[in-house]
Formats: sequence, structure tokens, C-alpha cells
Amino acid sequence: MAYIHKSLASGRWQKLSLMEQLANIGAEIGRAMSWQVKGDTMTSQRAMERGLELFDLTIADKRWRHRLKEISRMREVVCDFFYGNNQYQSTPESIDKYFLIFAFAARIRK
Repeated sequence: MAYIHKSLASGRWQKLSLMEQLANIGAEIGRAMSWQVKGDTMTSQRAMERGLELFDLTIADKRWRHRLKEISRMREVVCDFFYGNNQYQSTPESIDKYFLIFAFAARIRK
């Protein structure tokens, strides 16, 4: 498999805490939403692909197997917002709010 984040996929991602991983995912998803609002669908799509790859790296991280339901559900919600019918009725604000908590938590721990 060809990774976008080669150094992260080679093991660096597993050195981050769950808070840091989710904060980084949120940053990519936030970029995707920002570019979508600006009408740049190509750049938005690339940011979304990076975010989904980070989701997949987090899901594959064995340390979080007890959190798989939450992580997988959030991936589903994000995909539904970008690619689906938005059955969860998500908004950019609600998605950003979810990830912002992890960014604050990761920042406090440093």
C-alpha cells in the first residue's frame, strides 16, 4: 500500500498518544472543510484523503482496540458528511468541536 504519510505509517504514528493522533486527524479534516468552503474541491479532497489515512493508522494501532467503536464511528460520521447523505446531520462546527477537544488535551499534556 502506498501511504501519503510514509514516515508516520512506518511507525512514528504509534509513538503519538491517542489525543495527539485525533488532534492531527482533526487538523486534516479541518483543512478539508476549509478548502471545501472556499470551493477548492481538489485540495479539499486531498486533505480528506490524508485525514482518512490518519484515521486508518489510528484504527490499526493496537493500543486503541478498546476505543475502536468511537474512532470508527467518527470516521463514518466524517465520511457521511463529505461523501454521503449526511444522515448524522453533521455540520462543520460539530465535527470541528469534536476534534478540538483532542487538540486542547494534547496541547495541555505537552
